[in-house]
Amino acid sequence: MRAANAMSRKRLFNFPLAVALAGILGCIPLGESAAQSPAIQTPAPVAAAGASPGFAIPIDCALGRDCFILNYFDRDPGPGMLDFGCGRQSNDGHDGTDFGIPDEQAMAGGVAVLASAAGTVMRVRDGISDRRTEATKEAAQLKGIECGNGTVIDHGNGWQTQYCHLRNGSVAVKPGMQVEKGAVLGMVGMSGLASYPHVHLTIRYQGKPVDPFVGVNAASGCQLERHPLWEQSLEYAGTGLIKGGFSGQPPGDSNTLWNGSFSRSSVSTKSSALIFWVHIFGVLKGDVEHFRLLAPDGAAALEHKREIRSPIRINWSSFVGKKNTGERPLAPGVWRGEYQLVRGDRVVVEVTREVELR
Repeated sequence: MRAANAMSRKRLFNFPLAVALAGILGCIPLGESAAQSPAIQTPAPVAAAGASPGFAIPIDCALGRDCFILNYFDRDPGPGMLDFGCGRQSNDGHDGTDFGIPDEQAMAGGVAVLASAAGTVMRVRDGISDRRTEATKEAAQLKGIECGNGTVIDHGNGWQTQYCHLRNGSVAVKPGMQVEKGAVLGMVGMSGLASYPHVHLTIRYQGKPVDPFVGVNAASGCQLERHPLWEQSLEYAGTGLIKGGFSGQPPGDSNTLWNGSFSRSSVSTKSSALIFWVHIFGVLKGDVEHFRLLAPDGAAALEHKREIRSPIRINWSSFVGKKNTGERPLAPGVWRGEYQLVRGDRVVVEVTREVELR
């Protein structure tokens, strides 16, 4: 990313759509494949060069519950991608950390972008529209404004932070303003080169991007001593749940998932089907999904296991369901969906959802 007028060098990653349906079982991969390591805990932060201010996360949310780190700093000096946890939860050349939210409905409700440390606002930009960017042609149209709406803050002692993809019209600061840590800078959006709603944070020391999970003057790669810049210890999460629930029809394409309206669709005993679905990030080849759908009487209406053969880094959507027929109608009462993502002998994601049909 650049600190000049063109505020970002973020690269586009495409989301080709491939849908696999078997009756009413399915998985919808919507992105590129990756591999990553088991979750690890970062060491406690220590003082960094130039008196690091100790950075807070730049978003007002509960990390791991209603927001997620979906892209880490790329530590591979070549054309590949490698995050600090020795996984692939990054993009080639990605110079920051992406904090994503579940969908555009959450974006419309307003999720604040916060100053990670106190400082002086240097530059701002607003007025760039919010839209999901998927194609290379669309990316070319955003040359020079990849960062979208955002701001740069100077924290002294050689430290700066940059915030990208803020929601159009939400930027709340102006050049020259003094802001405290936690001050609202704007709202999470999808302006510029963004394929889902998130805020991209780049931390720079003496003009160079720094991986906040590793610290300054670190060598490339992931097997190295880490001196994180965060004010609190943050857990590495290479795999996790973005959202999940019930609907009356299978998930659609990536636009449907990120739009958010699908996840809020209602179901009843008159629905054509009852679908239990999940949206996961960081699945790996060889992971095994285990679904169970339990009827109101506790009986298993459906149980299914499948091995993932074509993993997707950010957008993996999977589902099972029961058709509503005259011979086998959907019974009224509370239905329960259970999901596990198993890696080797470990359960890395576990989801339980319930819905009452009337």
